[in-house]
Amino acid sequence: MVDILALIHDNIRVVILCVDEKVNALWEINDMIKKNAFYAQSGGVTAVINASACGVIETARTHKDKIGKIYAGRNGIIGALTEDLIDTSKDSVRAIAALRHTPSGAFGSCRYKLKGLDDNRAEYERLIEVFAAHNIGYFFYNGGGDSADTCLKVSQISKALGYPIQAIHIPKTVDNDLPITDNCPGFGSVAKYVAVSIREAAFDVASMAKTSTKIFVMEVMGRHAGWIAAAGGLAAENTGDAPQMIQNKHGYKYHWAVADYLQRAARHIASKTDVEQAYAVGKAAVEMALKGKNAVMPAIKRISNTPYKWKISEARLARVANVEKMMPRNYISKDGFHITPRCRRYLYPLIQGEDYPPFKNGLPQYVTLKNVAVTKKLDKTFKVK
Repeated sequence: MVDILALIHDNIRVVILCVDEKVNALWEINDMIKKNAFYAQSGGVTAVINASACGVIETARTHKDKIGKIYAGRNGIIGALTEDLIDTSKDSVRAIAALRHTPSGAFGSCRYKLKGLDDNRAEYERLIEVFAAHNIGYFFYNGGGDSADTCLKVSQISKALGYPIQAIHIPKTVDNDLPITDNCPGFGSVAKYVAVSIREAAFDVASMAKTSTKIFVMEVMGRHAGWIAAAGGLAAENTGDAPQMIQNKHGYKYHWAVADYLQRAARHIASKTDVEQAYAVGKAAVEMALKGKNAVMPAIKRISNTPYKWKISEARLARVANVEKMMPRNYISKDGFHITPRCRRYLYPLIQGEDYPPFKNGLPQYVTLKNVAVTKKLDKTFKVK
């Protein structure tokens, strides 16, 4: 006996013929109704960006009635442009949960900023081709300022080119320079690493200063904003504590180090506050999308310092993209050499708590996902310029 199942969806009549497989056919129809999600990581990675990925994937998996597959872009937006997608369903619940304590970007990141629609229409048409081929209706982009700009441009596809897409930006940057949000996931852990490193190095220098090194200089990240350098000031809790500013040449023996990737990959000393906030913005991004939101970003809103309380609010991407939040002048002492008590009150809560990864044989245990590629459906390739 042949059963006929019919469905009207998006003005298209779908008719499926099946022999004793009515249940399977119904599941196929349901998958056609549900939109799939695309998640990608962008810009410099952090100790907690994977916690945001964990928040996105775990939350999306609890809404199987509304979200089908969760695809990840291999190497950020480039994965969408080249149809290089990862099927996250191939990784177990345990593996996805382990992202919460694994540093760096599990799916690969990129530094690639989309041009405007008028400047490179082909990129946007390609995105629509890929999204349509894989039934993608949700776009989650995890990154900093340039990533917010990319996400805003993707959000405009619906209006400009007629393809239904909901784009949600997930904040991430060690530089802490995104506006609206009180702080950026990724910064708290870097701030903790830098403050701890300065304090420990100071003890080392103090023990050797009589006959050897008298000065230690550590270069940190932070672009133009200065938030990470300011975090180093947390190491000084008493008068005379490091760090100190030196104006003149004294001819002292010194050592110099660049924290570089170490500061942003140091998951072993991540701030618990940072981990919790990173997961929360990933979770909130999915919840916002399910409420029909578009062109928004979950932001962290500080309620109080003592005790430290915060919640997730909503920021319009148009107010976030291409805007850089600098250190307030009243966070820097008048002589320019130290941070002020007000700055300390802002920074201290962000480095609070420890959230250690599991250790084995003295080493942290991190997860490497399978990152199984999704079968390509388009014949045409796309070359990223």
